[in-house]
Amino acid sequence: MSKRIQAKYKINRRLMCNLWGRPKSPFNKREYRPGEHGQARRRKPSDFGTQLNAKQQLKGYYGNITEKQFRRTYIEAERRKGDTSENLIGLLERRLDAVVYRMKFVPTVFSSRQFINHGHIMVNGKKVNIPSYRVNEGDVIEVRGKSREIPMLLEAIDSPEREIPEYMEVDHRNMKGTFTRTPLLADVPYPVQMEPNLVIEYYSR
Repeated sequence: MSKRIQAKYKINRRLMCNLWGRPKSPFNKREYRPGEHGQARRRKPSDFGTQLNAKQQLKGYYGNITEKQFRRTYIEAERRKGDTSENLIGLLERRLDAVVYRMKFVPTVFSSRQFINHGHIMVNGKKVNIPSYRVNEGDVIEVRGKSREIPMLLEAIDSPEREIPEYMEVDHRNMKGTFTRTPLLADVPYPVQMEPNLVIEYYSR
C-alpha cells in the first residue's frame, strides 16, 4: 500500500493545479505553492523541470502511488506494442483503485484505496483487496453486500461532482459496474491537462 505522507491538498498546491478538480481544494483560493516562499516569483522551468512536473502530476493523480510502482508501470507500457503514452494511461486506468473511483463508489482515489484494502470490493465475484490489481476488459466490479450501506459510498454515488466515463458501465442501484474497454488519453476525464509524452521523455533520459 502506498503511504501518503502529505495531505492530498498539499499535493495540489505543490504541483500548482487543482489535480482532482474538487471545489474544496485550497488551490482555488491560494494559487501558489505552500510555505513561506510560496508566493515568490518563479523562474521559467527547465525541460527537465517540465518533464518532472508532468510525471508528478500523473503519479499524484492516481493517489500519489510510489515511484517504484509508477516506474514499473512505465516499463511495462514501453514494452508493449503501440504508443507508449497511450499504453501508460491505459495501464493506470486499469488499476482497481482508479476503476472504483471512476465508478463513483468513493469520493476520492485515496478513499478508493482504503475501501479496497478493507475488503469492500469484488471483481468477477471474488473479493480483491489489492488497489493496484489490474482490471481486464469485461471484468465486473461490485461492492460487497455488507458494505452497501456505508455513508461514504452513498454520498459518492449521489455527488454531482463527476460523471461516469464512457469506457465503463455502472449500475448504482445494484452497486456494480463493468470495465468495458481500455481508454485512450482523450477518453479519460482529467480535470487538468495531463502530458504523458513528457513523462515518457522524463524516463527516457
